[in-house]
Amino acid sequence: MRITEIREKAVKLDVNIRNAVFSFDDMTTSIVAVITDVIRDGAPVVGFAFNSTGRYACGAQMRDRLIPRLLRQDPDSLIDPTWDNFDPDSVLKAMMFGEKPGGDMERSVGIGSIEIALWDAMAKIKEKPLHALIAERYGDGTTPEKMFCYVGGGWYSPDETEESLKDEMRAYLDSGYTQVKAKVGGLPIDEDVRRIETILSVLEGGHQLAVDANCGLSPELALQYAERMKQFGLRWFEEPVHPIDFDATAAFVEAYGHPVATGENLFTTEDLRNLLRHGGFRAGKDVLNIDVPQSYGIGTCARSIEMAKASGWDASDVIPHGGNQMSLACALGFGMGMCESYPNVFGVFSGYDDSATIEDGYLLAPQRPGVGFEGQNALYALFKELLA
Repeated sequence: MRITEIREKAVKLDVNIRNAVFSFDDMTTSIVAVITDVIRDGAPVVGFAFNSTGRYACGAQMRDRLIPRLLRQDPDSLIDPTWDNFDPDSVLKAMMFGEKPGGDMERSVGIGSIEIALWDAMAKIKEKPLHALIAERYGDGTTPEKMFCYVGGGWYSPDETEESLKDEMRAYLDSGYTQVKAKVGGLPIDEDVRRIETILSVLEGGHQLAVDANCGLSPELALQYAERMKQFGLRWFEEPVHPIDFDATAAFVEAYGHPVATGENLFTTEDLRNLLRHGGFRAGKDVLNIDVPQSYGIGTCARSIEMAKASGWDASDVIPHGGNQMSLACALGFGMGMCESYPNVFGVFSGYDDSATIEDGYLLAPQRPGVGFEGQNALYALFKELLA
């Protein structure tokens, strides 16, 4: 059993939206294929992944360092004989050879994308859904039959009107979702408050709505938002300030009082440990958002969850960033609290299996082997181009 080749390609996202910090007009992502010598149904098993959304394609790091390091390893050194499959810890160690501690984001996205593509292959080798394989390695082997999903919507767009914003939220509700999220921090605070009031006018209450500032507020402005937004009783307020300004995070948590979420821009277990030590976060109330492909992958996610548990947290306090099949597999496999969804937001990189439906906010666990990209026809067509 060995990896024979790894291919990658940068793909531009075809979207015209923005958050409080940047526009996605020029955003790209890397798609990855890990090709093995294991044969299933007469063809080599191939694992696929992409590096989520919100970080640019990382092909240079993969081509120049990560892929060559992995392919020159003794194939046997990458196998876990007790599991009869690839060993994700050995794969991570091989890609990290020669890397200096710190500066993690420069490599964590590339490593995580390759690692998840390998996990996709590993699950296909075992002919199991990825979430089942995660639960087998890191849990008790069981996964829930369904997962609660909320919509990461309410993006700023150039042609938005009050009615179009209401229509967007009504469409999510009509599709079966019961919780949504919207952006804040990209307009003057009075306009953002009116925007939230507009969204709440079509919801039953603040418990159905989370907001996300994408780390775009200064510490001083964040406290103003805390004061103005606390009246709504929102599901959570996400990423108010810079991700490693833990003093500002703690000040916001104290001033706001209601649930706060952060973590998608913390790329290591050590980063999350510092958040829990210094950021004022409260187990059972606040939310850890981990972007698994951008944070070294599934193995590191497992270590981060174990670290959080040792500090009194539960896996259900973790909600992965990114509305895609990879995040869904992790949410199911680790027993996370819920999963994000991006219906029709990021083109072919949005959402789940083409046949998936949401009922009362819940999505049935997919049963295809691997991540399940083969059930997303447009995205799978992109992946197949890597093999041409």
